[in-house]
Amino acid sequence: MHTLTNLRQERRLVTAIPGPKSIEALKRRSAATSQGLGMAIPVIIERASDAILLDIDGNQIIDMGSGIGVVNVGNSASRVVDRVIEQVQAFTHTCFTVAPYMSYIEVCEKLNALTPGTHAKKSLLVNSGAEAIENAVKIARYYTKRPAIVVFEHSYHGRTNLTMALTAKNMPYKEGFGPFAPEIYRVPMPYSFHWVGNQATITEDAIEMVTYKIDKEIGAHNVAAILIEPIQGEGGFIVPPKGFMPALAKYSADNGIVFIADEVQTGFARTGHMFAVEEENVVPDIMVTAKAIAGGLPLAGITGRAEIMDSVHVAGLGGTFGGNPIACAAALGALETMEAENLIARAQHIGTILGDSLRALQKKYPIIGEVRGRGAMQAIELVEVGTKNPHTAAMNAVVKYCQSNGVLVLTAGTYSNVIRFLPPLVITDELLKDALNILDEGFASL
Repeated sequence: MHTLTNLRQERRLVTAIPGPKSIEALKRRSAATSQGLGMAIPVIIERASDAILLDIDGNQIIDMGSGIGVVNVGNSASRVVDRVIEQVQAFTHTCFTVAPYMSYIEVCEKLNALTPGTHAKKSLLVNSGAEAIENAVKIARYYTKRPAIVVFEHSYHGRTNLTMALTAKNMPYKEGFGPFAPEIYRVPMPYSFHWVGNQATITEDAIEMVTYKIDKEIGAHNVAAILIEPIQGEGGFIVPPKGFMPALAKYSADNGIVFIADEVQTGFARTGHMFAVEEENVVPDIMVTAKAIAGGLPLAGITGRAEIMDSVHVAGLGGTFGGNPIACAAALGALETMEAENLIARAQHIGTILGDSLRALQKKYPIIGEVRGRGAMQAIELVEVGTKNPHTAAMNAVVKYCQSNGVLVLTAGTYSNVIRFLPPLVITDELLKDALNILDEGFASL
C-alpha cells in the first residue's frame, strides 16, 4: 500500500542551505505565521523517509533530531503509513467518549503491557505530552486528595499554563506568560557536571536535600505527586546519578505520594530500553508517554495503577480529540515496527557509535565539557576551555556549520550550551558516521 519510494539514505547538497526556493518560502512563513514560533533549520521540507529530510531545493539533510524524539521508527515508516491510510478510509473521528473504537482500546492494552510493573494498569489517551502531564497531575491530586506537586530544577514538562509552572527554565518557555498555577514546588536536581558537592556521595546528598525540602517546606502529607523525567530532555539530557530514581520512588511509596515518570522524550526504545526507568528497575505509579508513540501523529498516553486511574468519577477525564482513531492506528504501526525491527537493540548499537564518537571528540576538543546520555539520546555540553562556564556562541557556530552542511542537530540546556542527538532508531551506521564527521568538522572550524 505504501507506494512512495523511500529516499536514498544519503546526505546530498544541491544548493547552499537555505536554497533559493526555501528562502522564498520562508518569506511566506514570516508573513503568515506568528513570530513567536522558533525554527531550528531554515529550510522547507518536501518529503522525508527514515533519517533523511528532503527540502524543496532538492537537498537531502541527515535528521539527527527525529522531530524532537518523535520519529523513532523513522519518518513515514511503512507500517505507520499503511495503518493510517486504512484508518482514514474507514473513519476519521467519532470521539472515543461518544462512540468508542477498537484501536484506542488496543493502544491502551499495549501501554498497560509494555510499561514497567506486573500490577493491574489502565491507560488514558490524549493529544500531546503537555496534556498528558496535566492529566497525570489531575489524577494524582484526585486520588490522593492532596494539592502539592514536586518537580525538579532543569525540568521541562510543556507549554500550557500548568506545565509552564512545572517547567524550570524561564526563557523562552515562561517569560511574560504568568501568573502560573499554584502549589508547584521545585527541588534540586543532581546535575553531576555542575554539582558543587562531593561527586562520590552525590546520590545520598541529593536525596537528603530533596526529602528535607519536602518534609520541612511542604510536608510530605501534602504532596500528591513527585514528577520527574528519567533523563531530563530540554534541560540538557541530564542523567540522574545511579540510585537517585529508585530512592525517590521509595520515598514516594513510603509517604503515599504518586510517583510520576515523564517519559515523553525518553520513551519507546530511545535510551536502549523501552522506557528509561527500566535502567534501574524503577516502577512508577503513573507513566506519561507521547512523542514517539505514534510515528509522527499527535498522541500521548497516561498509564497508571488501576486503582489510581479508576479513582476519578465517570466523565471526569476525556477530550474531543484524545486518542483520535488515525493517531491510534499510527501508534499500533509504530509499536509493531519497534518490535519487528528490534529497535531497543538498535538504540543500544547507535548509543555505542554515538558515545564512542562523542568521547573521541571530547578528547580532541576541550571545549566539550561533558558527554552524557544513554542509547540514542546523547548530548555534549560546551564550555569555555578550562572552566564550566557555558559557551553558547560555540554551540551556535557548530550547529550552524552542521546545518549548512546538511546535518540537522538540535540544542538544549538550562545554560543554552548543549547540542543533543536524537537520531531516528532506523538510521544507518553510514549515515550516522557521516553526520558525526560533519560535527567533527564543525568543531575544527571553530
